[in-house]
Amino acid sequence: MTRQLTRMLSTATEEAIGDSLSNHSDQIKALFKKLIEHGKGMLQRQDILADLGTYYTDGSEHDQFAEILKSCQEAIVLPPMVAFGVRPRPGIWYYVRVNTSDLKIETLNVTDYLKFKEELLDGNDSNFALELDFEPFNAAFPRPSLSKSIGNGVEFLNKHISSKLFKNNEAVTPLLSFLRDRSYKGMSMMLNNKIQSTDGFQSALRKGEEHLLSLPSDTPYSSFEPKFEVLGFERGWGDTAKRVLDNLHMLLDLLEAPDPYTFEKFLSIIPMVFNVVILSPHGYFAQANVLGYPDTGGQVVYILDQVRALEKEMLLRIKEQGLDIVPKILIATRMLPDAVGTTCGERLEPVEGTEHTNIIRIPFRTKEGVVLRKWISRFDVWPYLETYAEDCIKEVTEELGAKPDLIIGNYSDGNLVASIMAHKMDVTQCTIAHALEKTKYPNSDLYWKEKDDHYHFSCQFTADVYAMNKTDFIITSTFQEIAGSKDSVGQYETHIGFTMPGLYRVVQGINVFDPKFNIVSPGADMDIYFPPTEKSRRLTDLHPEIEELLYSKVDNTEHKFVLTDKTKPIIFSMARLDRVKNLTGLVELYGKNPKLRELANLVIVCGDHGKESKDKEEQAELKKMYSYIEEYKLNGQIRWISAQMDRVRNGELYRVIADTKGVFVQPAFYEAFGLTVVESMTSGLPTFATLHGGPAEIIVDGVSGFHIDPYQGDQVSNLLVNFFQKCKVEPSHWEDISQGGLKRIYEKYTWKLYSERLLTLTTVYGFWKYITGDDRLESRRYLEMFYGLKYRTLVDNVPLAIDAPSKSS
Repeated sequence: MTRQLTRMLSTATEEAIGDSLSNHSDQIKALFKKLIEHGKGMLQRQDILADLGTYYTDGSEHDQFAEILKSCQEAIVLPPMVAFGVRPRPGIWYYVRVNTSDLKIETLNVTDYLKFKEELLDGNDSNFALELDFEPFNAAFPRPSLSKSIGNGVEFLNKHISSKLFKNNEAVTPLLSFLRDRSYKGMSMMLNNKIQSTDGFQSALRKGEEHLLSLPSDTPYSSFEPKFEVLGFERGWGDTAKRVLDNLHMLLDLLEAPDPYTFEKFLSIIPMVFNVVILSPHGYFAQANVLGYPDTGGQVVYILDQVRALEKEMLLRIKEQGLDIVPKILIATRMLPDAVGTTCGERLEPVEGTEHTNIIRIPFRTKEGVVLRKWISRFDVWPYLETYAEDCIKEVTEELGAKPDLIIGNYSDGNLVASIMAHKMDVTQCTIAHALEKTKYPNSDLYWKEKDDHYHFSCQFTADVYAMNKTDFIITSTFQEIAGSKDSVGQYETHIGFTMPGLYRVVQGINVFDPKFNIVSPGADMDIYFPPTEKSRRLTDLHPEIEELLYSKVDNTEHKFVLTDKTKPIIFSMARLDRVKNLTGLVELYGKNPKLRELANLVIVCGDHGKESKDKEEQAELKKMYSYIEEYKLNGQIRWISAQMDRVRNGELYRVIADTKGVFVQPAFYEAFGLTVVESMTSGLPTFATLHGGPAEIIVDGVSGFHIDPYQGDQVSNLLVNFFQKCKVEPSHWEDISQGGLKRIYEKYTWKLYSERLLTLTTVYGFWKYITGDDRLESRRYLEMFYGLKYRTLVDNVPLAIDAPSKSS
């Protein structure tokens, strides 16, 4: 049906669709009457589908226009006109507009659709809007066309490169040049200047093979290094005769019969990554006493787990490459001189569990050099980032003693800084969004002016578009982040076409089929998170304080309200107290369902009871939380615990919840990935998580957990009731879901798999950048102009937040 709809929208004439309308004119008129009754404004998918029920009569659901409406993601109502954004499959969009007076239909291009959307704003002049279109710069570059290929960019690139690179001797020249250019601090690697031609290269490979076959397999490289230098080889091929021989054979196989798998494997053995810089400027970034603070949460945990796994993989690869190089990883974040009680004011902090990784803190300062000493919201950082990027270049180069081989950005601010640094240092860049705010706040692009004084979306969305087009490759945790699902739009997909009236109009901001997208899912730290059945690893010495945390009868700054029946299983949730995390929605649905309250207790971990929040959104959620607890008289059935910063104790807390035969619920309106979902599943806890975003991919519904729709609170509470009731009758059901979750984690969500993939991606995209550098000059110039003329102008309008209150004050 999707293919039929795509063909219909791309080939059908307006008259043909018009016939579909006229065949069911009564139903259509009733439908459009309902749509028009909403009044001038935007309708989302759920609104359209609700009204579409009027149209489903007399088999009309099978006609063409009904199929179009079922694929709508949004509608613009400007009586008597209604325009629809139709999405037959992820990444593919069409636009139609209907005059509800006479049911005449017309197809629109993206520009005209966005112009029509802009008419929702009174007094908006859309005739002279700046239009951004990145498609012409990328049209000549290869990319897949099938939805299933989205997020598998490196696989597509390997197929493309291997098919072109090895077709004849001359075509192999770029690879030869690439290998000859490998060096580290003046030390040549892979090849030296004795090999100047592809014929000479193949001859050297054969001679090297012949020599290695005469040696014991465990012969160290140093024993045959002089011979190999004469042939034209340098260190980097391997640490033993067997490993070097295997790698030479791999390349010889490629030269004879290229295939993408072997090509990727060969690129992954090339020594390229020794120094890595990871950007995470905003928030309190430290290893203790910061989790739960504003703008500090899963991203910090993600990066700390990431670097531990990454360092291990880098050390392993360097050893296997036969090199004597000490790798370095720097997490560059913001120094907070006034962050009392944390290490956020220290310049350098070693990362626990690593040997060569440090957090380096660099302060925000104005162009005049005034240092910002206190915490500010992630929405207010924009005036400081360009100067911060310049300071980062200086500081990290000095600390590393070389320029980095890879720069990884995190979130909007980190990705912008990474883009500036990578451009100026000519370094491979990786982008990780974690979350794109445009997805969290519906219509925040169209109505950006209404919230710009607080959120500065104009700066943020501009930075996002710039960074996602500037970067060499993008890592996402799930397919959903890129292109959503059949029924929902992905985070990146929302940047295909959008408008910010009075600022600019994006007719092609990103193409989700771009091979720069790759799905690389993180995991949980398995030294901390493991199932409760591993008795010998259990942290039983923590049980008394966890017991006090959950069940003591005293209210204090760490916990409020009591659980009177300790025999009940626990519904558990833990997140920041943000609107999008929807913990107040979980409290509400629990409070509304007497049967659920009878079957289970509720424990939530969020917020800070001890201090008044400085974050406006958190203030509103705190107020809402107290009101629901009071309204439904939940004291006795709910325990509200302040944000917990001890990850080790949190790991055991998950397992103690599992001991009660409880569950974990992640009720967010949208979640880009869902690190707590992975943590809870790794801890053996049956997990119920939002179907909006990454958790829908992590969990196989009914097998390794359950999907929930946070917009349907009654359905969620009934699903929980059914689960607990089934577990009473059939105790093995809890175990089945627990084991299903663990099986899913071990197959797809571990940091070992993540780090292997990240380093391989770096080598592949580093090679791609090497061979296509000149071809991307036009897009770089376009991006520079966009940054200089638009982003910098917007930043100048953001007030400096020098006197912002500090979290720790």
